[in-house]
Amino acid sequence: MKAIRRFSVRPVLPEPLRPLGDLARNLRWSWHAETRDLFEAVDPDGWRRSGGDPVRLLGTVGARRLAALAGDRRFLSRLASAAGNLDRYLTGRRWYQGAGPGLPAAVAYFSPEFGITAALPQYSGGLGILAGDHLKAASDLGVPLIGVGLLYRHGYFTQSLSRDGWQQEHYPLLDPDELPLTLLRGTDGRPAVVSLALPGGRSLHARIWQAQVGRVPLLLLDSDADDNDRSGRDVTDRLYGGSSEHRLHQEMLLGIGGVRAVRAYCALTGHPEPEVFHTNEGHAGFLGLERIRELQNRGLDHGAALETVRAGTVFTTHTPVAAGIDRFERELVARHFGDGGEMPGVDVARILALGTEDYPGGEPALFNMAVMGLRLAQRANGVSTLHGCVSREMFAGLWPGFDPDEVPITSVTNGVHAPTWVAPEVFRLGAQRIGADRAEEALSVGSSPRWDAVADVPDTDIWELRRLLREHLVTEVRARLRRSWRQRGAGEAELGWIDGVLDPGVLTIGFARRVPSYKRLTLMLKDPDRLTRLLLHPEHPVQIVVAGKAHPADDGGKQLIRELVRFADDPRVRHRIVFLPDYGMAVAQRLYPGCDVWLNNPLRPLEACGTSGMKAALNGCLNLSVRDGWWDEWYDPDFGWSIPTADGEGVDEERRDDLEANALYELLEQRVAPRFYDRGADGLPGRWIEMVRQTLVRLGPRVVAGRMVREYVERLYAPAAAARRELDPAAAAELAGWKARVRESWPQVAVGHVETGAAGEPVGNTELGSTLTVSARVSLGGLTPGDVEVQVVSGRVAPLHGPEEPAEGDRIADPVTAALKPASGPDTEGLWLYEGPLALDRTGAFGCTVRILPAHRLLSSGAELGLMAVPPSGAAATAGVLMR
Repeated sequence: MKAIRRFSVRPVLPEPLRPLGDLARNLRWSWHAETRDLFEAVDPDGWRRSGGDPVRLLGTVGARRLAALAGDRRFLSRLASAAGNLDRYLTGRRWYQGAGPGLPAAVAYFSPEFGITAALPQYSGGLGILAGDHLKAASDLGVPLIGVGLLYRHGYFTQSLSRDGWQQEHYPLLDPDELPLTLLRGTDGRPAVVSLALPGGRSLHARIWQAQVGRVPLLLLDSDADDNDRSGRDVTDRLYGGSSEHRLHQEMLLGIGGVRAVRAYCALTGHPEPEVFHTNEGHAGFLGLERIRELQNRGLDHGAALETVRAGTVFTTHTPVAAGIDRFERELVARHFGDGGEMPGVDVARILALGTEDYPGGEPALFNMAVMGLRLAQRANGVSTLHGCVSREMFAGLWPGFDPDEVPITSVTNGVHAPTWVAPEVFRLGAQRIGADRAEEALSVGSSPRWDAVADVPDTDIWELRRLLREHLVTEVRARLRRSWRQRGAGEAELGWIDGVLDPGVLTIGFARRVPSYKRLTLMLKDPDRLTRLLLHPEHPVQIVVAGKAHPADDGGKQLIRELVRFADDPRVRHRIVFLPDYGMAVAQRLYPGCDVWLNNPLRPLEACGTSGMKAALNGCLNLSVRDGWWDEWYDPDFGWSIPTADGEGVDEERRDDLEANALYELLEQRVAPRFYDRGADGLPGRWIEMVRQTLVRLGPRVVAGRMVREYVERLYAPAAAARRELDPAAAAELAGWKARVRESWPQVAVGHVETGAAGEPVGNTELGSTLTVSARVSLGGLTPGDVEVQVVSGRVAPLHGPEEPAEGDRIADPVTAALKPASGPDTEGLWLYEGPLALDRTGAFGCTVRILPAHRLLSSGAELGLMAVPPSGAAATAGVLMR
């Protein structure tokens, strides 16, 4: 019989056990070992059956067991200790409370997915895991963050394999009442609801569920409500699914509904209102429109409201390719805004202008969510140093005329939440050296000298730890592999070989991530015979554990998985290479610690950051990676290997894969495997152990999310809050009016005649250490000197070799800017004379030019408006001055 109605019956805990409910409802248990151990003690078998989920566990414990625990003095003592620890964690001063004045009272952090724990499956991959780690690190540091996302009824899919290795997707239905969530309710006890207007007079309503992530509330909007029609209830059905209009409704709910949810939460709880709004990718970009609407309702005009919103917004881009950005048809967006949709009375043309690709190479018919995100944020960043460079190139069209290095997109390299990803065995080793509290602080805050304590750990302890973690992984892999084969239709009688899969004494390589083509899951299969020889080498064998999901619509990615699975199914090698289906947090937390080497071989520079190798490194696993993402800036031969790349022009994709696969094989054959098996007289691989030690001591403090969040606070959140505070209504109106005046006058702003000279010296042959005087006559149109900055830009230029190279030869590299000052003007022609010194501080081919930029005290940079005036082409006869 099938139930026609489903209920969630929550347990009633005896009074002495009531703190268990508080501990279960705060997701800090997901990264706090003492609390997890306490729940396991409630019912060890039930804990395993629940997948380590306290809410599910407590729903299955019988009354007799609860009564026994309520009378168990030892258990109650442990419960009191864990409850007290949580209370101190939630109420005590942490890093943020001592970080100095001027920090924002609160920050709202929006993301389409959050990977907090496997018990709350609302994530698909790196973006969600990063968002979850951001919230957890903010909690550890005491940052007053509010997370905002959507509650997906099916979450992301679970993955299994068909008999022939084809990915199968399953979408389990999630019941919020069975998740570690509480419904936000109003003062009347009724659920708090946010509503959006849709075309055709329809409305979209959403309830607000709250997950408590340590000190950080996470608000998740759920459209599966009785007030919605069928299509409205399906808006939050699954992550990254549905039609273009379905995705638009999700992103409107996330951005616009998310702001309304934050306002409701703050009003009901007294939480400080956010001063800064952080958009994690473009999916939540509509939050800026809602905040503009709020300010216009308070009397600000559109321009002043826009400037106010920009000042307090941070935008993080996570993709290095245009294909990874959500783009909608302009007509679809226009239909959903203005009269008849959301924000009636707002000029739809202004909304569309925010996302229009009105730059060379853009598609004006599309509305680009990342472009809108950048236009609505005064501060933006990529997620690694290399990705910052790629992003500046990628979005340079929004700042025409500026070199990519001057595009106002910085970078904050991602980090990972160490308490979540460090194996308990690794933590215990650190705690033995410096104590549990200090070890926890080192993992949470980062950049702590306490990481140096690893330098004193004996080689035997490190090697025994690595062996133990490898052994745990082998046990886990065999259990999961057996379940996978049973799902594929195999009988128990034909699975005896699984007991011999993997060997705790063999060099173990891990490769696990999403499976888009650029991550090259099957690069290791480029030469199957060579890979087979590596796996079966008589003296230096390797074994490989692979996991990953392809997007449900990506048949190419599914084909890559099948190709890998078919190779791993071969009886000759199946004991040495394994594909584990359903890669997620639960798999990852076993996989990272148990591997000796973490492999990453994307097409450079298409990996924005790639944090899986960071999680592995925190457990003493060495990285073997293409120098992309974070590994490009932190690679060091003392603690890993770099796979050479063939990313130059003229190398086709097939040839590039051949070259880089060969480089990978050579590294494994000649350097990685021999070092692992190079044992000293004591039986230990001393050089390998030293690389593990260097990974922990030098790399560990850099890759933790505490370091990342501190950078966001100091470099982005605090300046954004300061900029927002400066923009009271009068200042916002003045800035908006000034920008309008500058844009209107800019076509008349021009650089005229430029002269460079030094007394007694020919311009083209000037000695090092000399100083030139630069003079420029400029037209300011209707502007004044207070509206602009006139700069001389100088630096090295490439020498000219022929008439076909003048453009490249004139380009200034590593430019240095200096302001020129008005010397006289305006003259009868309306021109101003600007002058200033130019110090010649380098030898070789040297060039200079003059440019004009808008200048205002409230701008974040001279490039903010994307306006620049330079001398007309051909204004100078030579590239600059040549120094000796």
